[in-house]
Amino acid sequence: MIHKLIQYISSFIQLDQEAVDVISALIQVKVYEKGELLLKEGAISDVSYFNLEGCVRLYYLVDGEEKTTFFYTENQFITSMRSFTKKEPSNHYLECIENCCLALIPYRLEQELLTRFPKLESFARIVLEQELGNYQEMLSSHIISSPEQRYLNLMNNQPDLLQRVPLYQLASYIGVKAESLSRIRKRITQNAS
Repeated sequence: MIHKLIQYISSFIQLDQEAVDVISALIQVKVYEKGELLLKEGAISDVSYFNLEGCVRLYYLVDGEEKTTFFYTENQFITSMRSFTKKEPSNHYLECIENCCLALIPYRLEQELLTRFPKLESFARIVLEQELGNYQEMLSSHIISSPEQRYLNLMNNQPDLLQRVPLYQLASYIGVKAESLSRIRKRITQNAS
């Protein structure tokens, strides 16, 4: 499965054989069960992940209610950035909502690889720029779009999530209760016919 990570990196930068061999030898792959937590609120993250297969959600627990803010699917890095880089306790959870196969990249190993293979610094910058753009779009969507527009955007840009994610988590992700999402979906279906 590590070949998927190599392919992903290679779609951005050219890796020499030494880098491929070292990455393949040092990065472990682990399978997680649906419902397993990768990170709990209050814990310090010492590992980031690359999603080879499955879906992971990031959520906050606010007054006993789960607030989903992101879903990570295949070919995405999963990192609790502040906790991972600054060694601060996490204020959120990372949960596998499907059985997942993830590549584990401990902080120490990441730093070693970035130092040993400078091309990986360029790759890391490109990935961070993409993620920052995604987060900016997501934040602006929650500020300027209605829940119905956010759901339509999800339908158009990430339709696989509609089949993979429970309704109550999708509702939380677009900022409404499950009942409101049911009404939105019904309205969209009626307007389409």
